[in-house]
Amino acid sequence: MSDTNTVVQLLAKSLQPSTAKESENGLRSLDAHQGFPLTLLNIVSSDKMDMGIRLAGALYFKNLVKRKWIDEDGHYHLHDEDVAAIKREIVNLLIHLPDHLQVQIGESISIIAESEFPQMWPELLDELVQKLGPNDMVTDKGILKIAHSIFKRWRPLFRSDELFLEIKFVLEKFAKPFLDLLLCVNQLIDQAESGPKENLSLLLENMLLLIKIYYDLNCQDIPEFFEDHLKDGMTVVHKYLKYHNTLLEDPSEDEEVDLTTQVKISICELIQLYTTRYEEEFHSFIPDFIQTVWDLLKNITMQPKYDILASRALQFLTAIAAAPTYAPTLNNEEALKQITEKIILPNITLRESDEEMFEDDPIEYIRRDLEGSDSDTRRRAATEFLRALKETNEKVVTEVILSYVNSYLSNFQADHSNWKSKDIAIYLFSAIAAKGSLTNAGVTVTNLLVDVIAFFTSYVAPDLVSSDAYPILKVDAIKYIFTFRKQLTKQQLSEAFPLLSAHFQDNNYVVYTYAAVTIEKILSLRDPTEHQKLLFDQNDINPSVVKELLTNLFGLMLKNGSTPEKLSENEFLMKCVMRVLLTTRTSLQDPNDVLQQLLKIVQIISKNPSNPKFSHYTFESICVILTDYSSSIEQYLTIIKPTLFGLLNQEVQEFVPYVFQILAYCLEVFPKGKPIPEEYHQIIKPLCSPAVWEYKGNIPAISRLISAIVSSSPSSFSNAEQLKPILGVFQKLISSKVNDNLGFHILETILTSVNLQYTQNYLKEICVIIMTRLQSYKTEKFVKQFIIFLCWISCLPVSDSQVIDVNGLNSQFTIKFVDNVQNGLFGQIADHFIIPRINTFNNLVDKKILMVGLTNVVVENFESVGKERSLRTIAEVFKLLVSDSIKNYKNMDESLEILQNLDNDEMTFGSSYNELNIIRSNTVDPISNIKNRDMITQYVKAKLGAMNGFQNLISALSSIGDPELNEALKKLSYIH
Repeated sequence: MSDTNTVVQLLAKSLQPSTAKESENGLRSLDAHQGFPLTLLNIVSSDKMDMGIRLAGALYFKNLVKRKWIDEDGHYHLHDEDVAAIKREIVNLLIHLPDHLQVQIGESISIIAESEFPQMWPELLDELVQKLGPNDMVTDKGILKIAHSIFKRWRPLFRSDELFLEIKFVLEKFAKPFLDLLLCVNQLIDQAESGPKENLSLLLENMLLLIKIYYDLNCQDIPEFFEDHLKDGMTVVHKYLKYHNTLLEDPSEDEEVDLTTQVKISICELIQLYTTRYEEEFHSFIPDFIQTVWDLLKNITMQPKYDILASRALQFLTAIAAAPTYAPTLNNEEALKQITEKIILPNITLRESDEEMFEDDPIEYIRRDLEGSDSDTRRRAATEFLRALKETNEKVVTEVILSYVNSYLSNFQADHSNWKSKDIAIYLFSAIAAKGSLTNAGVTVTNLLVDVIAFFTSYVAPDLVSSDAYPILKVDAIKYIFTFRKQLTKQQLSEAFPLLSAHFQDNNYVVYTYAAVTIEKILSLRDPTEHQKLLFDQNDINPSVVKELLTNLFGLMLKNGSTPEKLSENEFLMKCVMRVLLTTRTSLQDPNDVLQQLLKIVQIISKNPSNPKFSHYTFESICVILTDYSSSIEQYLTIIKPTLFGLLNQEVQEFVPYVFQILAYCLEVFPKGKPIPEEYHQIIKPLCSPAVWEYKGNIPAISRLISAIVSSSPSSFSNAEQLKPILGVFQKLISSKVNDNLGFHILETILTSVNLQYTQNYLKEICVIIMTRLQSYKTEKFVKQFIIFLCWISCLPVSDSQVIDVNGLNSQFTIKFVDNVQNGLFGQIADHFIIPRINTFNNLVDKKILMVGLTNVVVENFESVGKERSLRTIAEVFKLLVSDSIKNYKNMDESLEILQNLDNDEMTFGSSYNELNIIRSNTVDPISNIKNRDMITQYVKAKLGAMNGFQNLISALSSIGDPELNEALKKLSYIH
């Protein structure tokens, strides 16, 4: 057991920014001690401890579980005794904790359950059911929190037999106690209507959890139990959608969402699920729910605390509008006018709170409105509802909404102080002009009943050029271009470009940020006539315009950068920098200056990395310059080294994977034959140390950097002392189900780079490690990687149609490498693993390597491989060669795929690996000169044709009597 006082002192230090790093290092040094997790839990559960320390302990425990509970190979990284004790005690502990501590420990249980429940922790459910009952609502609340933390994991999962077996296991034990408690809590709420408030609040908290679990248990399919008791359940659900109690509601509170509203939000989510997924079973209840939701939307105020409820209620009506059974009741002109006036208009009209956010918290305003994260805003939900109505009756909806659009425009024309009227008009018009859902990708198809360009010219464009336009109308004008950019011609977009960039001089944060977002999206457009090409390239933008753009963007970031957090809060500006650099490529007037600006920003934000997206785009921008000027990589490496190695020395963990990737890329393009910088030699030992591998996000980047160092400086690995640590890395990776592909990559690098005389003594041990993994816990992924590895080696002498020597690696080496472990082992591998899988590969490059490599193995080792095995191998190669699966084989242009990946905004700090797309590592193709099916066929036929007894081979193949093989032989013109 770890010393409690020591742990408490370290947790106290974690609360102070100045000692947080020291605290983390100290706590990590205790991670491996038996009893440390239980010490943390004891601190969390002790009501004598300071609440800040208890919360720090709960957070550290959750992160410890996330890091060390179990790895991808099923191995615990905590002591077995601790694992057993945690599972035994954590439920009781959570029940008695305050709410904010329950959240952290509940998440910990969810993480544990992900790997343990139900197979390795079946007693958990029995314990939960046993403690659940009508007599202790405090305990019930804790139990329901645990249950929800486990069951909510099912919501986003794909359907599978394993998932349904888990849900079935839970339902058999939990469904009846759940329903009994739902009905019981409903009765107790009736009895507690008049107070005291604390009792009623506790009951409503339980009801909220019960509704959430109702969704969890039904999220994949409607269970028979719930179908049989649908009336019991939905009667309670409907009751609390209408529920009010003045004890729990504070009309003067604007922001904080009260308990009854939270319950209604969860109910709206549940009835939307039933409407969209189980309409046949639910249809008789739907009319009552429609009326209740309608009344709810009409009666709730415009206070921000009701925003999520309004959004969820509108999402339910959107599902109704899309359902053929109910859509007709909403689609007559009179109903549409009612809907527009009572529901749509109130929810898209800007409120005072929206204007305050526009002024006081502009980045949040932007993220809600533009980024697509505003699914909880009234505007987004009302717009989606309107679009759903339009999908089923476009003509009537368009006519009705246009009448409101024209009315609001007239109101603005009569008095320009009525700017909100114009804002509503533009918003309504945009909603009906777009077909389908409006996403960040822009509108692809428009409503033919309206003229998007004419509306822009008449009503929107004036606000784009007017300096007097109200800021929100400027934003509307910019956003209109953002939304309908795909409907504008290249000429129109080119003309809009200077108008947009002029807004970088605007002092309004939202205005200039919208301009940056829209410019970035315009520059990422594909050419509609040639989809594999971008619409704009470096010839379309004058270098002086580029310089001005970048100067303005950097200026805006630094202007607001009073702290690292403020500097990095606006990722939209940095994303625009990245896109401008990608478009202009080598036409930059002063790339050195841009690089220095980016490095300066990295140095500032490294003091407190707080926005993963901003950081990612900053490093991607650095990579653009490095790739565009890779011929001068020595010069640029000299510029970036102080910053990159400074980040490593300061242990800025969030940036370490980026540093490793950039350092690896610089070596990959470094002039061959030149000595690499000394700093690379100095980091080899730290890269092989266990500490740096603890962070999962580091692993792919470290592997790439090690491979780059080995490849660039093979002479640095000419003795056992230098080579063994790298082979240790290979062994660590090859033993991992997640990272075994990286192990093969490092092994390929070692074999092709380091002189064979230095690796010769380790080859048997290397193969034994692979065979051990193959025997002990093989996966299909690992088997296929091993097969491709063997074929990859066998391909190496083939380059530009000539035989070359690659460190003595060829098909003979392949067989010796395996047979060195046990004589005849390669034949067994071929029979049991290779031949049965030849036609199961998906990747086109893998198929090519497979066919060329196996052809080499058979032709060059016919006697040792054996006639029968060779015939079976070539038969499968021929069938693959003529199959439809490779008819489109060609070298893929990856540049557009890279650009597409840049729009993936799912960047986080932590255990996940964020790959830098601009310099991403591509699979090495050892036979890149063989580019298509015809060239593969030509190679295979030429190689086989040079064999002694080739005709006998073809005769033997044709006599096998396999119709698929005979068809392949005909297509290859071997038989007629």
